[in-house]
Amino acid sequence: MAIRLSKVVSPNTGYAFEVAKGEYVRVQGTTIVDFVAFNRHNLRERFDQARSKANQGKIFISTGDQLISKFNNTMMTIVEDTFTEGHHDLQEGMCSRRRYELVAARGDLSETYKRPIKPDEIPDHGCWENLSSALEPWGIAPEDIPSPFNLFQNMTIDPVTGKMEHTTIRPKPGAYVLFKAEMDLLAAFSACPDFIVGGKEVIVFVETERLIG
Repeated sequence: MAIRLSKVVSPNTGYAFEVAKGEYVRVQGTTIVDFVAFNRHNLRERFDQARSKANQGKIFISTGDQLISKFNNTMMTIVEDTFTEGHHDLQEGMCSRRRYELVAARGDLSETYKRPIKPDEIPDHGCWENLSSALEPWGIAPEDIPSPFNLFQNMTIDPVTGKMEHTTIRPKPGAYVLFKAEMDLLAAFSACPDFIVGGKEVIVFVETERLIG
């Protein structure tokens, strides 16, 4: 079988899985997905936002671009990206209960998340907690989880001030990102609670050969 693994991940939960070099990972969804990766043989080597931006000279990456580790090694290549409505994010970190509390304390909940929000709507956990739970069986401490590649999280960035703002742009149903593993990996992601449009389920496939394209 070409599809080795498939998993439907419920909103505001996380999932971790191992991937062999040469396999393909397809992440499909209509909500934000916080994605991270580790070298399976050295879990201290992990995906790095800064290397991925600096080494490729851009803050938005898509088809043909790479996820690069802190050690400057290529971990994954994006071989197909059908999120044509916007771009993925390499600036923000992860949402969490504490992050929501800080925004609420500033009085910025509704402005930040583009809709009227009451403090009692704040979820009791977010992507930080989801990834922490998913990666715990591999002995990865929460503080060792890198800032993620935020799939389907379209942000606007003012080129003069650097101010970042969330948008309501999300993929159409059926959209996916297809990665090729360039080393043996431990990968994990969180189906974000996505305060802006509401959390949705995410589907991940691990394919032993490329089925799409």
